[in-house]
Amino acid sequence: MKQPLVSIILPVYNAQSHLARCLSSICAQTYQNLEIIVLNDGSKDQSLPVCEEFRKKDSRIILVDKANSGVSDTRNLGLKLATGEYIQFVDSDDYIDPDYTGHLVAAAEEHHADLVIAPYKMVIPAGASKPEQVLEKLEDELGVMTVARPPEVREYGFLPAGVYDKDHFALRLMDKPASYFYSVLWNKLYRRILLTGNDICFTSEVRWAEDLVFNMQYIQYAEVFVAIGTPGYYYVQNPQSICHTQINPATIVQNKLQMFRYYKDLYTRLGMYEEVRPQLYKFLVDIAESTYPSGPFKKVIDEAKAYWRAHKQ
Repeated sequence: MKQPLVSIILPVYNAQSHLARCLSSICAQTYQNLEIIVLNDGSKDQSLPVCEEFRKKDSRIILVDKANSGVSDTRNLGLKLATGEYIQFVDSDDYIDPDYTGHLVAAAEEHHADLVIAPYKMVIPAGASKPEQVLEKLEDELGVMTVARPPEVREYGFLPAGVYDKDHFALRLMDKPASYFYSVLWNKLYRRILLTGNDICFTSEVRWAEDLVFNMQYIQYAEVFVAIGTPGYYYVQNPQSICHTQINPATIVQNKLQMFRYYKDLYTRLGMYEEVRPQLYKFLVDIAESTYPSGPFKKVIDEAKAYWRAHKQ
């Protein structure tokens, strides 16, 4: 029986230090019928030569070198180029187990799933936290010899393995509405016809939650959701990423306001808004308040509360 084609979309921007690891893990998949769409988004480092070397060795790679336009626009181009029955996303910081794509596709085919979701592993490099960085700097200044420490790996998954309909999946999402498990792209497999047939694409309207917006659009049209129990994606925390360097508390709260609007629209369409409204309130206000309860961001948090009160009726 012929394997369905899977299009793996990989945006690349200034990723030379970890790109080979990422591409190697994709090319080494035991699931062979892949279309690997690599999009170099105007990198200023040596990312493009790395991509070109891999393209020479693997004919499944489609390499696009384009002017920088941001990750949302780059992923949208990948979707336009994709011809596979299924769509998978990988980020260039990260890497995947050899059987990861195979597990996703097997679940999709067995259950005729529109979305497959899997646990993932977060990789926290040694020295990634501020206290560790201070310690390492002090050790260097004192000339202290240290042994390289392995990264910390944590596994995350919030949905028991099984098959879910739209309503049950949407309700389980509300258990962890801000979690990476539900919001990101890279621990999921999508059916391309649902994306193209419903004009689902990435928006540049939000700064760091474009994955979540994309998923909320997709949930509206998907009917069969499958959770598998085997992790296979390694999300590598990068202290230099936009989430760690360019997002300030005020921006976080404003983005939560935007996400609330998207969530409200989705659950209103599903006829479940009244049922999940308390969870949305917690997502919007409680998390922000527990992190930034006072100081210069109090005004922004008060605005979030006012927005909730204005829309809770």
